Amino acid sequence: MDVLAEFRALLGSAHILTGNDAAPYLTDWRGLYCGSALCVLRPATTEEVAKIVGLCADQDIAIVPQGGNTGLVGGAIPGEGQRAVVLSTTRMTTVRKFDPESNTVTVEAGCILQTLQDYCFERGRLFPLSLGAEGSCTIGGNLATNAGGSQVLRYGNARDLTLGLEVVTADGQVWDGLSGLRKDNTGYDLKSLFVGSEGTLGIITAATLKLFPLPRSKITALVALADLARAVVLLCRTQALLGSGLTAFEVMSGDCLRLVSNCFPNQRLPFEAGPADAPWFVLFELSSNEEQDRAQDSLETLLSEAFEAEEITDAVPASSVEQARALWHLRESIPLAQSERGKGIKCDIALPVSDIAAFVAEMGAELSHVFPGVCVMPFGHLGDGNLHYNIVPSEAFGEDEIQASHDRLYEMVHDAVHCRGGSISAEHGIGQLKRHELLRYKTPHELSMFRAIKSALDHSNILNPGKLI
Repeated sequence: MDVLAEFRALLGSAHILTGNDAAPYLTDWRGLYCGSALCVLRPATTEEVAKIVGLCADQDIAIVPQGGNTGLVGGAIPGEGQRAVVLSTTRMTTVRKFDPESNTVTVEAGCILQTLQDYCFERGRLFPLSLGAEGSCTIGGNLATNAGGSQVLRYGNARDLTLGLEVVTADGQVWDGLSGLRKDNTGYDLKSLFVGSEGTLGIITAATLKLFPLPRSKITALVALADLARAVVLLCRTQALLGSGLTAFEVMSGDCLRLVSNCFPNQRLPFEAGPADAPWFVLFELSSNEEQDRAQDSLETLLSEAFEAEEITDAVPASSVEQARALWHLRESIPLAQSERGKGIKCDIALPVSDIAAFVAEMGAELSHVFPGVCVMPFGHLGDGNLHYNIVPSEAFGEDEIQASHDRLYEMVHDAVHCRGGSISAEHGIGQLKRHELLRYKTPHELSMFRAIKSALDHSNILNPGKLI
């Protein structure tokens, strides 16, 4: 069988990419992984996806699902030399149903996250999943990796926001589980199995997601702190005062923000010289159904108490929507600024919040002892215990040294995280990058359950092989 001819008959030649046209789909955005594929397929419907899976199953061709290709662990890139196709969902962008009474939206997997946010906002609803790549990542990819982002603290991660899924399984059948019910206790929770499975168990083609009323007020502030331990104390104070009104609580080392300002001179820290040199900063967001004036009073009370307790050294509350966006732009520019420094190491870790300050201090000292000149720039979602503990090139410990010590650096950080009961992947997933590390940190019993599930749902191993397990 000429499988390419079969694909052309199904999709049309315009939606089968090969050669240079396929190249952007075969390399991840960090440039760490470059694979090969027979072609890139761009179906427009769930029925086309199901037929592709059936054809590939008959021909023993691997299928690598891909959304916006914004992942950080090589999960959406085929391996080199695999007999595989990349299945891009980027033509599957329809919002199938908007239900304001039920506070749900049903959307296809290829819809851009920001497009969905804007669609819901225009109709008076909030879809709260928010992350730096939201202008290019897709809903299917968000669900396949159980994306987190900056508002997990209040709204949960992608799994928490998912009420139902439509999935094409490895045998080419379609599971329609798009019910928007919030209570359905009729057996195994299949949707939660597929969310976070990185395309290894099924191909997500659509989802029914939770929506929320738009908040009446939203306030953003950037504060400077003398050390990370004070950020944890401030988090507890803010939660005690505002409860669920605390939407986001982002911590950033001072080096991170100063690197942003150096790389992008139009982005400046809104402090005088002293606070601008602070070792740590917190960007937090408060949102509620209160009037803006009452929310502002709550913020002033919080900052006054924090100053009095010497938890913060300075604060800049956003005075407008534009300034709030500028503050968030500083935070969201950190990964790009770090990339400007060259290829480093991105450790996406989760720890109990109470352990984070001690971990950062002890890990920094240990790494500096073993690798003199190493440069660590941590930032992340302190409110939910997720820290991006990144090692970036410096004059004393550059790209070559980092790459030569790549495995040992990861091992040191991840061993320390594991010893504290943490996770080596909070929101980025496993993909290719951390696949072998699961052997180190998962028990044999856990791994055997993983393999049993994979075998039951994809016994021929055609769905994203070589990823996760």
